[in-house]
Amino acid sequence: MTRLKILFRNLGPGLLFASMAIGTSHLVLSTKAGAQYGWLMIIPIVLANILKYPFFEFGVRYTSVTNKTLIEGYLNRGKGYLWFYAIITLFSTFTILAALYTVTAGLFINLFKVTGVSIGSVSLWLFVLISILLIVGKYRFLEISLKFVVSILFVALLVTTALVLFQGPVIPVDDFEAPSVFNEAGILFLIGLMGWMPTTVEASSWVSLWSIEKWKTKKKPTLKESLQEFRIGYFITGLLAIFFMLIGLFTLYGTNTQLSNNAVSFADQVVTLFTTHIGSWAYIFIAISAFATMFSTCMTAHDAIGRVSLDIIDLLFPSNTTRQTKFNFALIVVLLALINYLVIALFSANMGNLVALATFVSFVVAPIIGYMNLKNVMSEDVPVSYRPKTNLRILTYLGIVFLSLFSIYYFWIVIFK
Repeated sequence: MTRLKILFRNLGPGLLFASMAIGTSHLVLSTKAGAQYGWLMIIPIVLANILKYPFFEFGVRYTSVTNKTLIEGYLNRGKGYLWFYAIITLFSTFTILAALYTVTAGLFINLFKVTGVSIGSVSLWLFVLISILLIVGKYRFLEISLKFVVSILFVALLVTTALVLFQGPVIPVDDFEAPSVFNEAGILFLIGLMGWMPTTVEASSWVSLWSIEKWKTKKKPTLKESLQEFRIGYFITGLLAIFFMLIGLFTLYGTNTQLSNNAVSFADQVVTLFTTHIGSWAYIFIAISAFATMFSTCMTAHDAIGRVSLDIIDLLFPSNTTRQTKFNFALIVVLLALINYLVIALFSANMGNLVALATFVSFVVAPIIGYMNLKNVMSEDVPVSYRPKTNLRILTYLGIVFLSLFSIYYFWIVIFK
């Protein structure tokens, strides 16, 4: 079997990671970054992807070597580790999915020109559709469908980015002075951008759970093959973040256009700003890119949080029967849909508040979870030969220190300014 065939066979967890990551952080935050602050934003985007890489890689490494999920590793380090992660997951349950479905509902309303319906109504139907797909199709359907979705998304975004670059910036970059990023508003935006770039750090355990699920039907790959597959998915997420930033930069930067916090208004701006600048004929590429981005993210995040929740419950409250059953998975998928539908109704489709809340928590806990993941891969569970090398450990410490200092700086701004 050629290397290309082996790589294609192993595609799965890394691809799902890419699909899940290319969501709000890219479509909303990366676009806003380029639109409001210009070329400067390529620095935090690239920096966040580099500094957070070890946190996610350790999830793949630990599971590949030990055949255990990253969450089991937390329990092995001490029950306090697992309880901390459980609390973070509980908080994510009430924020992440609600934020993702809200944006997706807004895009749906805009894409199909739906009138007379609310964000909540469309979100409810999306919850129903995706819940059915996850329950009936299970992991296998998720993996196969997302191979096509991510491929279409990548091509559509590549074409869209090429079009805006060819067209040139709407206003010459040198003719506009961007607002400062080193004030309270700028720091808050960076917290959001880096908190979810490429995605929330607690998603590192999601990749390990998807790996375990894939190995139930496919031959388990080697550690080298698993890491190679994950790195491809990770590289795609970083590259597409830059694509979205460039689109925002070339179509909105310098126009003083404020992107709305309302999901429907934001969706309308995202689609129409491209067609105004490029031409109405480009609508199909932009529409497909935007909706495929958010729909696939909703599917993968919903699936992952369901699996993580069951794994945590099973480890904290063990019983004689496994909790990872078809019935329990279906039950948790439906329960998550109901909970997040109520959250959307409560927030009245204010996407800005939901995204800000979710990204803030993700940013604050990122260095802590990064440290927990490092403890797992450096523990006795992992043979010395499979532990991360010195360079990767140094990068991990740099990421932990950087994100910790940034969080402290944020609190200093909030309290003393």
